[in-house]
Formats: sequence, structure tokens, C-alpha cells
Amino acid sequence: MTMRFEQILAEGVAQCSYLLGDTGSGTAAVVDPRPDCDVYIARARALGLVITHVFETHIHADFLSGARELVDRLDGAAELCVSAEGGAEYGFEHRSIRDGDTFRFGDLTLTVRHTPGHTPEHVSFLLHEKGNDAPWGVLSGDAFFVDSVGRPDLLGDEKTDELTEALFRTTQDTFMQMPDGVIVYPCHGAGSDCGPDIGDRMSTTIGYERRHNKYVQITEPDAFKAEMTGDAPPVPTHYPRLKKVNAAGPDILRRLPACAGMTPGRFEALVQDRAIQVLDVRDMLAFGGGFIDGAINIGLQPELSVWAGWLLDPEKPIALVTENDGQVAEAVQLLWRVGFTRFAGYLAGGIGAWRESGRPMAHIRQMTVQELEKAAVCPLDVRKDEEWNDGHIPNARHAFLGQFEDEIDGLARDATYATYCHTGFRASIAASLLHRAGFENVFNVPGSFAAWQAQGYRVVS
Repeated sequence: MTMRFEQILAEGVAQCSYLLGDTGSGTAAVVDPRPDCDVYIARARALGLVITHVFETHIHADFLSGARELVDRLDGAAELCVSAEGGAEYGFEHRSIRDGDTFRFGDLTLTVRHTPGHTPEHVSFLLHEKGNDAPWGVLSGDAFFVDSVGRPDLLGDEKTDELTEALFRTTQDTFMQMPDGVIVYPCHGAGSDCGPDIGDRMSTTIGYERRHNKYVQITEPDAFKAEMTGDAPPVPTHYPRLKKVNAAGPDILRRLPACAGMTPGRFEALVQDRAIQVLDVRDMLAFGGGFIDGAINIGLQPELSVWAGWLLDPEKPIALVTENDGQVAEAVQLLWRVGFTRFAGYLAGGIGAWRESGRPMAHIRQMTVQELEKAAVCPLDVRKDEEWNDGHIPNARHAFLGQFEDEIDGLARDATYATYCHTGFRASIAASLLHRAGFENVFNVPGSFAAWQAQGYRVVS
């Protein structure tokens, strides 16, 4: 008999889900699954396990829950278990779980622990071996992270004080009462906005956090509240929307969202419709060299999920442009993770088909850091506040990408802007948004701040 425990990372949204079970009983559970859920079925099959339970630690805000999708693909043979604590309500069939409930998978036992603060209903799962009351691990969801804790402000100002107090109690009375050796497996790693300054490691221990996590070292509620308030990053625009979708129950699709190919002629007619949005997922240099007018550029990297969530309109179907047709499925998968399921279609044959049909193309010029250092332009920094505060290019203007469209109206249309971020990925998104808004004098800076620093150019703060 062997216990099986696997952490499965969805990069971009930096989301961790878990497959755990026991070969003696042949049973397993999945905790906090993402919507593209075939990975859990494949791993369970490879390990000779049957998934009998699907658990959620809380109603997620940052990614689309895959719990219903997974249970459906298992032909309803698994129970979908969600917290009934904190007055939580759901719009789908489920089994309610509460503090103290236990579930056995051979020699592995999961014990439910109510850990409110990030959300009212939030639960964590203590992991025990047979015959041992002390846990060896805890699936902490979004309540407790490496170097951090969950943010308590996602339900609005009227709930923040109450949740902050609950989070303080959860931190001190639950997590800090566990033995030092307990291994903590969170729902998110670095890059997620579900907590401030989440650390890079994918797991930690209670003992390490007791010594190094500044939030758990604060033992006064008012000081804890002040620290959480000061460190809170902006709330991504898709979080409130996904919170509602996940509580109601996401649609079950049984496959990737449908996205049909279109000829250049049909695609041209499509993109002229203001009721759709054009997303070009090519690399920044390829995009800048020629694109369909009005397109937004978010490159085909895992971060596509996050920035699509921030910037795309959930009410408008997406018309997808790729380098080639082989990229379509990956793009759709990354978009599905943040709740985009409506696609107007994709340009069959990629941008090459558009180019070879002789249709018009727009361009965004690229500016090297050597040129930027000498040019009479306004450097436009689209990084996060903390990145800006740590150092930026002299005479730059700051406009955080996540709130960029709110900043556009305040930009002078007769000025020349050179957008930059850390490497150029976010800068190209910003440049495409400026171009779509009618700005004519826009450059993108490949390499961006990393290249600027590598050349030894002056940095101010």
C-alpha cells in the first residue's frame, strides 16, 4: 500500500490543485481542480486510483472552478464536496461539509477545518496517516501561503473588517497552533493576487512560516489589519465575476470551449463587428510587425490567463489570431481557466493566411533600450506599484496595466509613448491597447526594464 500525493500547477494563474489517495484502497480525491480537468483523470488512471471525491476549499475568485466539470467527466461517480460554513450558498448539486468532518482514502485521512478570513466559508484539509492523530500536512487553500496569508478584501469594503479579524484568528488559533513539522500545501504560488507577496516555493512548513512569515508574527489584531491594508494589491477585474460564476456553478462543457476556424474573408467580416473582441496571441515582435487593426496582443504564455482576466470584456465573444492553427487549443485552454468560454472563431491558417490574402495590416514600432535612452519620448511604465517603487526609468510615467484602460483618457494624444514593463510582454499589451484607442505615436520596448538595467542605464526611484 502506498500513499499517493501530487501537486498539479496551473501556471499563469499560479494555481495549485491536488490529487491524493492510497493504492491499498484504490481511492483518491482531487482538491480545487481547474476546468481543463483531464489531467486528474489521466494521473489517477496511471496510478491505478479511482477518484471518489472532489473537494473545494472555498468559492474561488481567480480561476474557473473545474469541480463540476470533473465530476461530470467521472460520470457522476465522485461526490462534489463544498463547505457549508459561513452561510455559503451554491447553485449546483453538492455534498455539504463542515468543520470536523473526516474522509478516509485507505490509510490517508482528510479532516475538514474551518479557516475563514479569505472568505467566510473557507476550509482547509488536515492530512493524517492511519493511527496518528497529529497531521503531517495541511491543504491550506487561500487561507495560508508561503510567506503570506490570504487577502480578506475580495467581498467588498463592507465585509473586509470582519474577514480581516477572522483571518487573524485563523492564522493565530489554527495554523500557528500546528506543530512545526506540518507541511503546508497552498492553493497558490508566487504570481497570484490572492495574497500579498506570496513566496516562490510551492510548499512550506509551519515551523518555517513561524520564523519567517511577517503576517503570522503579528500578534495584535489592529497591527495585523494595518499590515494587510497596506499590502493589499489591486483587485483584478475578473475576481468578482468569477466568484459569482463559481458559486452558481460553471457550465459543464465536456471538452474545450468551441472555437471554429474561419477563412480570412469571414474573419474580416467578423472583426468589423463591435460586438466581438480580437485577441492576437503571437509574440510581441511578430505582433508589432503586422496585425489586424483593433487587436489586443496578449502573448501565448501562461500569463495569458491573468491578463485576459484583467483586460478582456467577458460580454464579448473572442475572435482569436494565432501564428498557426496548432496554437488555438492552448490559447482556448488558458482563456477557459479564467472563465472565457465564448469564442467567435479563429483565423484559420494563422496570420499568414491574412497576410497572403492581401488584407490590410497595422504596425507598432519597436524601440530598443539604446534608442530609448536617447529619444525624446515619454517612457510609459505599466508594471505593478511595487515594481515601479523599486526603480524605474528617468522621466517615466506610471500606469499599471491592470487598470490601464482607466488611465488612457488621462494620456496626451499628441505625445509619443514608449511602453515598457520588465521584459516587454506586458508592454506589448499596453501598446496594443493604446493603438486600439487611436494613439498614433506608440513604441514598444522589447527587453524593457531588464534590458535597461543590463545596459547599466540610470534608474530612479
